[in-house]
This record gives sequence, structure tokens and C-alpha cells, in this order.
Amino acid sequence: MDDLVSRARSYATEAHSRINHRRKYSLELYDIHLKNVAEIVASVTSDPEMIAAAWLHDVVEDTPASFFDIEKEFGVNIAELVGEVTDVSRPSDGNRATRKTIDRTHLSGVTIRGKTIKLADLIDNCRDILRQDPEFAKTYLTEMALLLEVLSDGDPRLYSQALSMVQENAKELNLHPSIISGLSFTHPAPPTGPYPLHTVSNMFVNTFVARDISRVLPSVDYPLSEVVVSLMKKEHYRVLGVRHNGLIQGYVLREDPLKERSFRHGQIIKDNADFSEVIMTLNHHNFCFVKMLDSVVGVIARDDIQHPYMRMWLFGIITLVEMQIIPLIEQAWPNDSWKSLISSKRLVMAEALQKERLRRNQPTSLLACLSLSDKLRIMVENRSLLEYFGSSKRRAYKVCKEFESLRNNLAHAQDIVTHDFALIVRLALQIESMGRV
Repeated sequence: MDDLVSRARSYATEAHSRINHRRKYSLELYDIHLKNVAEIVASVTSDPEMIAAAWLHDVVEDTPASFFDIEKEFGVNIAELVGEVTDVSRPSDGNRATRKTIDRTHLSGVTIRGKTIKLADLIDNCRDILRQDPEFAKTYLTEMALLLEVLSDGDPRLYSQALSMVQENAKELNLHPSIISGLSFTHPAPPTGPYPLHTVSNMFVNTFVARDISRVLPSVDYPLSEVVVSLMKKEHYRVLGVRHNGLIQGYVLREDPLKERSFRHGQIIKDNADFSEVIMTLNHHNFCFVKMLDSVVGVIARDDIQHPYMRMWLFGIITLVEMQIIPLIEQAWPNDSWKSLISSKRLVMAEALQKERLRRNQPTSLLACLSLSDKLRIMVENRSLLEYFGSSKRRAYKVCKEFESLRNNLAHAQDIVTHDFALIVRLALQIESMGRV
């Protein structure tokens, strides 16, 4: 970590000093700003790539260095992070408002890591502008408020800090509420703890994509012949693409190898589609086909849900759901009033676990020490929380059993497709809904 961050610091400092780049108002060396942004990022993460990118975040925008230069020196990941926080608008695109809209649209689609770096940049710039130019600060706060609309899934601590800066200073500078109406001043405080649900769910979406589990789709030229039959038997292919003029435009199945089938609507997904989309596609089709650069090149079958990456993803969702359950129970049964719903034996086990965690200086609630099955069964006893599982207790208990079954099958490397596919589909919908928090 130290080597990467140190190299990034040296590279950025030299690049900006080479052009005598200084801060607009104070005329301080520009590396003061870079250092501030890097320290803000480092206060919320130990990710060396993020901290390095924080040092480098203005290099391409303000110095002769190119993205290719950054990639050669620091690799693709850091070059992409720098690209995410670099303005994409050009002077020829129009006035300041138009350019800021273009840059805002760009930022709305970047990763959580990129948004976190941008939040750090906004915080430091805002501090400087508020101190040095209160008049321009009115414009900057308005633009910052609009940017925060698309940065809400960056680090929650930095988002909360940036939000407070806008709220407090907008009021102090007598900005009319309509100027910053796009930003909700009643935005809920980020959940406590290091891993807020919306942040983690978005991380899952950004981390696992279709190309990670897809297999190359072997293909043959049209017209079809008996060669296809023998090829599928020899190589044990279940599906083959059919090429027309060099491009795969259909497919055949082992069950009927001489009948070309057309791709159905929604059966083709992009290579960067998230796992939720993969599962929803496989919910309607036995195979989904993966497209890269407008050409079908890969295939995913339901059996591929057994892939280690998919199993990791599913286990992560189960963890997210469990994290979501705890505050719901605490709200429905305050002051541990849920205890009456748990057998004395299960309660003793939870108390023993809590005692051990406290001995290890790991503060935790008694509720968090219950097993997942106990938490699920507590939820079933609350009428409003039944919506998470179904409209009746009978249905809810069935879903609880399915949930436990999937978790156990994942934990013990058992088959998860044959018996658990319906629940996997529901979990895919769950991760999508958490991503919209």
C-alpha cells in the first residue's frame, strides 16, 4: 500500500509542480489540495488504489499526463478510477450549466469508489471556496447540491459530511430553497456501522458481472448438417451458436441439433450485466447469451449458478438480508421485547455468544447473536413484517425454510439449483430493491 500511494503522491506532485499549478485563491502549491483529498479518502478506507487515485484525481484534467500515462505507471484499475472523477465535458459543449450537467450525468454512472473520491474532492473544494470567495460559493453550493443527488451511494460518512456543508452554508448564505430544491435536506442519516446496506449492495452489483461466469459459445456456420450432430455428441456440447455471415445469430440445442432457434426477447444480455439480471433471464430461459461489442460470444446456463462467484454473491445477499432484518426487529420489538418469542434454550445460546464477543471487545447486541433462523421466525410474528415473506404465516414459514436451506447448501457446497432456484430469483429481486435505497 505504502509503495503504491507513495508513487502516486510523487507522480501527482511532480506533474502539477512541473506546470507550476497552484490553488486559485491562496496560490498554494496544488499538492496541498491533493493531499487533503487523499487524507479525506484515507479517513474512510484503507484501499490503496482509492488513495492513490485521490492523489492523481486531477492529473489528467489539469496536466499534460494522459490516461494512457496513468495506466502505464499504475495499471488499468487506477486509470479507470481517475477517469471516473475526471470531467468529461469540453468548452465546446456549451455554457457552464450545460457542461456541469454533462459531468453530472457521467458521475451518476461511476463506481462507488469513484463517487467516494469525488465526495472528498467536493468537500475540500467547498471548504476553500467558502473561506475565500463567499459570492462564488453560492454558485458552487448549488452545483454541489445537484452533484450530491448522484453521489448518494458513495461513502455514507463523506456523503453526510458533504450534505451538512451544503445545508448549513446554503442557509448562512441566504440561498433561496428553490435553488437547491433538487437535494433533499431531509435525507436520512446513513445507517450506522461500516457497511451500510445500499453501499454493500451496490458493491455487489459492480463487482460481479455476467462475463465472470459465462463460457465461450462454440459455433458453427449455417446451413446445418449432420456434422453438427456428431460434434455435439463428441464434445458434449449442450448448445451451439449458429453463424450467418460470420456472426452468431441463432443457436441449436443438443436435443434438436438440426433446428436453428432464434434468440428470444430478453435472452441476450451484455457482458457487464449484473448477476441479478443473469438470474432473472435464466428464470425465463434455460440459457442466456452474453453479448460483447454487439456480438454474441458467450453463454450461461442455469447450472452455471453453481459457479463459485455466483455462490459468493448469493451468500453475500443472505448476509445483507440478515443485516436488514436486525433493525426491523428492533423497531417492531424495542428493548429486546422479542425475547418472549424465543425458547429459553436458544436464548441461552445467544447470551453465551454475546458474552464471548464482549470478552473479545466486540460490542454487539443480543439480537445480533441469534441465529438467522431465529431472526426470521421473530419477523414472522409481526403482521407488517410478513410482507417480506408472504401474506400468511404458512407462506412465511415456508420461505424461512427455503432461506435456511439455501444458506446451508451454500455453506456446505451442495447443489443450489435443483431445489433453491425459486428462492434465488427472489433474492435477486431483493438485491435490486436494496440497490435502490
